Amino acid sequence: MRCSIIIPTLNEASVIEDALRRLQRLHPSEVIVADGGSDDGTVELAAPHTTIVRSRAGRGAQLNAGAARATGDTLLFLHADVRLPPDALAAIEDALRDPEVIGGFFRVRFGRTLQQVFIAVIYDLLRFGGRGLVYGDSAIFVRRDFFERLGGFADWQIMEDANLVIRMRRVGKLAALAQTVVPSSRRWRHGGFWRTWASWWTVQLLYFLPVSPRWLGRFYQHVR
Repeated sequence: MRCSIIIPTLNEASVIEDALRRLQRLHPSEVIVADGGSDDGTVELAAPHTTIVRSRAGRGAQLNAGAARATGDTLLFLHADVRLPPDALAAIEDALRDPEVIGGFFRVRFGRTLQQVFIAVIYDLLRFGGRGLVYGDSAIFVRRDFFERLGGFADWQIMEDANLVIRMRRVGKLAALAQTVVPSSRRWRHGGFWRTWASWWTVQLLYFLPVSPRWLGRFYQHVR
């Protein structure tokens, strides 16, 4: 298995070097940083360690740009502030030995505080044992040929991850791995727990209503 790890960035200078150092220990086939116009030094910090792809801002567009450059037969989409377990690539390779599996995702563990455990429980409930909503925090992976067959990510700023997983489920089997990834809780700290929680649920609700994805992206930027 050749696994390409694709990281979308926009002003991630505070975390990108640590993220890339951690990934080097896993020995992936390649790591691609798809930057959406950072002005805080993210690109300069990442360039000595990895391949940089420049894209217009927007996670969907950035992830597609990174995937277009990737050479691996498996694509792993990873947020800059999400830590993979040491056996992440081995777990992916093992899951893909099943020819019916076209991709999958990891469990999420935010931390050990009561609020962090609460968030992780809600994530698991939304996933319904691997049949419900899945977000980019879960480190989504997919066979390259199926990713291309699906047309990649929707060109959205938000919910492009859940949308891809919904479409993946229509064409194949997904593996819900037992291994856990650890996202940063910085968004919950900076925005305040209850404010962030309310905006997150509002985005989920609006996504399933007849709301334009572009409007939803602008709304998310306003409330985040």
